[in-house]
Amino acid sequence: MTAQRTIVTIACLLLTALVAPPALAQHGAPDGQWPSYGGDDGSTKYAPLDQIDAGNVDRLQVAWQWESPDGGIAGDNRRLTPAGFKATPLMIDGVLYIRTSLSIVAAIDARTGEQLWVQDVGSYESGRPTNLGFNSRGVAHWTDGDEARIFLATSDAHLWSFDAATGRPIGRFGSDGKIDLTQGLRREVDRSAYQVISPPMVVGDVVIVDSSIADGPRYKTAPPGDIRGFDVRTGELRWIFHTVPQEGEFGNDAWEDDSWTYTGNANAWSIMSADQDLGYVYLPIGTPTNDWYGGHRLGNNLFAESLVCLDAATGERVWHFQMVHHGLWDYDLPAAPTLVDITVDGRDIKAVAQVSKQGFTYVFDRVTGEPVWPIEERPVAASSVPGERASPTQPFPTKPPAFERQGISVDGLIDFTPELRAEAEEILAQHEYGDLFHPPSLKGTIQMPGWGGGANWYGAGFDPDTGYLFVPSRTSPISVVLEEADPERSDFRYMRGRSGLRGPQGFPLVKPPYSRLTAIDLKTGDFAWQVTLGDGPRQRLIELGVPDPGPLGGGAFTGPVVTKTLLFLGLGGGRGSEQPPALNAFDKATGEIVHAVEVPATLTGTPMTYMVGGKQYIVAAYGSGAEAGLVALALP
Repeated sequence: MTAQRTIVTIACLLLTALVAPPALAQHGAPDGQWPSYGGDDGSTKYAPLDQIDAGNVDRLQVAWQWESPDGGIAGDNRRLTPAGFKATPLMIDGVLYIRTSLSIVAAIDARTGEQLWVQDVGSYESGRPTNLGFNSRGVAHWTDGDEARIFLATSDAHLWSFDAATGRPIGRFGSDGKIDLTQGLRREVDRSAYQVISPPMVVGDVVIVDSSIADGPRYKTAPPGDIRGFDVRTGELRWIFHTVPQEGEFGNDAWEDDSWTYTGNANAWSIMSADQDLGYVYLPIGTPTNDWYGGHRLGNNLFAESLVCLDAATGERVWHFQMVHHGLWDYDLPAAPTLVDITVDGRDIKAVAQVSKQGFTYVFDRVTGEPVWPIEERPVAASSVPGERASPTQPFPTKPPAFERQGISVDGLIDFTPELRAEAEEILAQHEYGDLFHPPSLKGTIQMPGWGGGANWYGAGFDPDTGYLFVPSRTSPISVVLEEADPERSDFRYMRGRSGLRGPQGFPLVKPPYSRLTAIDLKTGDFAWQVTLGDGPRQRLIELGVPDPGPLGGGAFTGPVVTKTLLFLGLGGGRGSEQPPALNAFDKATGEIVHAVEVPATLTGTPMTYMVGGKQYIVAAYGSGAEAGLVALALP
């Protein structure tokens, strides 16, 4: 049984029972609070707060900092060293709730940063997860007005329920407050290869849990990415949804040669969204086992790389749309679907917008699943790899336009100097390349965007006042080389070999910009504006004698948070960055930077904002390893 240890006793018990927040709508965080990872359950990352505005944002200063307990636990033990602290806290009734990278939960006074309680369930004692190491996004909150709970899904694959006031496990939930998520699946699961990094989603009286599964497996048989719903009070299993449909289920015929019997992954590792009024949960599903070679899983492979809408009470599929057929590019859906209410051509639409790694934004009626604008099946390149059969077509949205460059050609190579251009052409000639969805090859294929871009886990933000969807993105080309697998170590025919792609003289292979911030007008499906995000290697080029090229894009950045007045995201800092770490405030109408608020360390988690005691705060996670925590900014 996993050890339960409270590493810090209650510093200050909450003196009153937590009051239920009002019913969530798809219009942002309510009443100055931040009760869900994305502000609301629709992941808009919007709060209608206006105390901090363009006229005073330059006066923001650090109000408090909170230090993660991870550093004290990990110490010099590299096996316990956490990854970047990517969580976003909740704020409910004056209390912040946060999950650290080592799956420790803390409650923090939202005014002062004083730690109220910390609960450590010792999940790191099971060892370092094989997929992404120790990583986290956050927790979930539930209340019925009488009691309030915090739900934590851990790196060692347990779902915990804690009392929100004290941090103590809820004994009547599961077994002594927890559920072992490796149990009850279709096949035995290696705990080190199966974790949860994203927060659960509570819809009604069901808490829904996804998973993060190691996506560099050596064997065809891998953990299934099934989605499960549990009773929010007792932990009893309500339903299970098979992301790889089993015999007799809808979509099973998309798996040829009985490949559904052993294929795994196809998991929703990123953030889920929900419509509480409809009772629907929206799942961004990832790639099936072996991201790069699918000769052992021929067919379109539903529901991999699909947006799936489920009835949260029953787990039954309402609708789905597959963005990538027979995935070969690691184009799993990386971010929370954004639930928005928009008016298009005089029609009021309850919509859902899904941003993708390939740089597309897919927009659907979230009730019916019908595309708001046509999505066309277009021919794409065939595979040259023996045994592989790439899909002959892939879906292409007609609107909105792609927010990142797709595919690569000679014309797109870096050309600041003749020497850089010549070396870039030599690198390109060593690979296969072409348009989006050019398949991996034995020679090596340049893929752009790669798995780290266009959009990723940080996702998008939405402004209901303008109808703008704000999307930070990265160009991120990679090289994918397939190699014959060692039969003594793998039962795949081919596996991914090297994937790094170094450009000329250490510069990127392609022309800038290398990252962007795009505002998409969801009323029209057009861009409102697009700006370069970050300086990138600007100074290095100047040192080569190149005239100042201006911002090139690149470096560290976070997801956005949107307020009544401004758009915020973290930018700068981190390895290789030429910019100091800052919280940047943008004009929502133009994308111009209003002010960059310097912060003590590189911001790593998507910021959030709230009001307490008549003051607006902006809080974000920073750092990694032994030096990680939260920083709060406010006006003096």
